[in-house]
Amino acid sequence: MSPRLKSETQAVAEDYINYSLGIQQTPPSEPAQAMRHLAKKMERQYHLKFQSLSEAFLSSCGTDTSACLKKVMEELVGDGTLNWGRVVSLFTFTGVLASDLHSRGESRERCRRLAETIADYLGGEKQAWLKENDGWEGFRRFSSCAAEMNQESSMKTALFAAAGVGIAGLTFLLVR
Repeated sequence: MSPRLKSETQAVAEDYINYSLGIQQTPPSEPAQAMRHLAKKMERQYHLKFQSLSEAFLSSCGTDTSACLKKVMEELVGDGTLNWGRVVSLFTFTGVLASDLHSRGESRERCRRLAETIADYLGGEKQAWLKENDGWEGFRRFSSCAAEMNQESSMKTALFAAAGVGIAGLTFLLVR
């Protein structure tokens, strides 16, 4: 396991969770800023779906949200396909989940553990995929290309289509 890659993943995940909780701070890196932008955009577009998924998740998973989140991540890429759209949908879902937990009176520490779960999974088990895709620098480039494209572009369509597969997968996992 590359300590640098796991550390970068942890920083992006913690930043996004904090951002989702309304904690105002400067993003620690360009990839963290890009994740904020893309995940919040996705959350706005699919707000009701993510809210519904979060409620279903919280009602079915009990007190160990991190263990349940790990199972969802494993199932989400159980078909062997991981892409940046699925990563963004995972961050979006986790941000909504953290916000819901916090609004129910849960501590920031419990929400922060969700960031650790993402970091352990992406920076650990999926580290080879991250390396093949140039890590968080690859994500930054991906998000820059998406931002440069026209609103009706194929890049935007591809991002949201890939995310849609992720959202559909989350829906399937949480309602069965």
